Amino acid sequence: MVPTTSIITTPSNRCSEPPLAYHGDPTTLSNSPPKSSGDFASKVTVAGGVMLKASSLELSAKSSVTGTEKVNADSDEKLRDTANKPSSVAMGLHNYVGINERATATANNNVRSLSILPLIFLIFYEVSGGPFGVEDSVKAAGPLLALTGFLLFPLIWSVPEALITAEMGTMYPEDGGYVVWVSSALGPFWGFQQGWMKWLSGVIDNALYPVLFLDHLKLVIPVLADGYPWVVAVLALTIALTYMNFRGLTIVGWVAVLLGIFSLVPFIIMGFISIPKIEPTRWLVVDLHVVDWNLYLNTLFWNLNFWDSISTLAGEVDNPKKTLPKALLYALILVVSGYFFPLLTGTGAVSLHRDQWTEGYFSVVAKIIGGVWLRWWIMAGAAVSNMGLYVTEVSSDSFQLLGMAERGMIPEFFAKRSRYGTPSIGILVSASGFILLSWLNVDEIVAARNFLYCFGMILEFITFVRLRMKYPTASRPYKIPVGTVGSTLLCVPPTVLICVVLALSSLKVMIVSVIAIIIGLVLQPSLKLVEKKKWIKFSTKAYLPDLLNAHENSESLVY
Repeated sequence: MVPTTSIITTPSNRCSEPPLAYHGDPTTLSNSPPKSSGDFASKVTVAGGVMLKASSLELSAKSSVTGTEKVNADSDEKLRDTANKPSSVAMGLHNYVGINERATATANNNVRSLSILPLIFLIFYEVSGGPFGVEDSVKAAGPLLALTGFLLFPLIWSVPEALITAEMGTMYPEDGGYVVWVSSALGPFWGFQQGWMKWLSGVIDNALYPVLFLDHLKLVIPVLADGYPWVVAVLALTIALTYMNFRGLTIVGWVAVLLGIFSLVPFIIMGFISIPKIEPTRWLVVDLHVVDWNLYLNTLFWNLNFWDSISTLAGEVDNPKKTLPKALLYALILVVSGYFFPLLTGTGAVSLHRDQWTEGYFSVVAKIIGGVWLRWWIMAGAAVSNMGLYVTEVSSDSFQLLGMAERGMIPEFFAKRSRYGTPSIGILVSASGFILLSWLNVDEIVAARNFLYCFGMILEFITFVRLRMKYPTASRPYKIPVGTVGSTLLCVPPTVLICVVLALSSLKVMIVSVIAIIIGLVLQPSLKLVEKKKWIKFSTKAYLPDLLNAHENSESLVY
């Protein structure tokens, strides 16, 4: 995701799937008691390879005859917690019975499902937010390498990450996303580490956006430049945007659509106006002797990653097995086009002054090409883009915490939803990070975020390959059309890139990042101790698949 530093659901009534075909050992299911309650509690049985459902009345009658059903206080609490939720059974790897349409089913009637258009723009803002901030690639390496980088880098990094997100996100359609992936393949300890590093990198990233928005606003209102007015303005803006997250993910999604259109339209206009002024020879300028490789790679990496962040909202997506892959494809086209064509316009239509290509230079290019009105539109687009970046980042970070709480990794109170269906505590915690990170400058924040993000991506690549090798026949609603060898090769180029980015990190960034990683290694066993001592309540939602025992069960249940 890029900082824009230029100058300046009522839950949908999802239909139940037809009875599931079962091709495995029926004993994997027959010994598992039903875990749901309500007007229609169901028990899955196996007869001739077909799973049937018995009504709660039949179960009650059978229970009264056999006298084997006993309910204690703990089970009462569990039944209350799972009322009106899909039933959970011992199930195979990635096989979500009744929750492929909504993994995080909730009794809250105000949660809305995400449709494809808002989802596309949420991904757009998770990754990009527009071409604001890509100017440094021209300053670091010149027009030719900048243009080449934004064509080749997506093939090396963005496409593999988006494909893996599509496959894994549809295998595990629940809030928590990559935390659940890693937990399933490597265990809850590494799942927690994944969640810690990704959440922290997101909070670091989000620390920038209220400040950057005010950097644009102070040009119009100079009193906001510093001092108490600046502090009050940052806090007020953060509270206002955080409240938007509190009101619901659907609102955030459609706000992202509107902000995205407003931010991109001026670049489309600039492109058409610039056609008579373009000189193609300007695109070929390059000097390999004066390339700032650290700035160049960090700019590319910053602007073209975070595709997997949308996975933490998979439980809120309408029909994720179809919607998520399509949204990722369309968002990939939108993001790459939104970077490449403005660079093509700016470097081809304006004489090159490489040292001036820094944050905000697109507003200067706009004035040269279209006039003052176009400059102000792009400056306004850069400002509001920071709002879109902030609200989408808070959404993914907070729903990640909700997903981790539903898995019992962090205290139960993180799973509490507001009357709008949003994770209230997660939003407050995720939105407060900028206060803790105000002592870092922008470049250090970018580098620290990239460092932690790289470690999280390594765990994701290991998880993806491990599950492909160990469970090749597991149900995958969307599957990358490559075999085990192909899936391994898919991860090689981005892994090499990760090693380069890590090697180029400064000592200060490396120390801060390593300290953060060590905190995560200590935090997980500390939370387990707190859970064991019962100082704080932890709980795992019964309607979610059992990841710990998934490897022991059948992997051939299908939707």
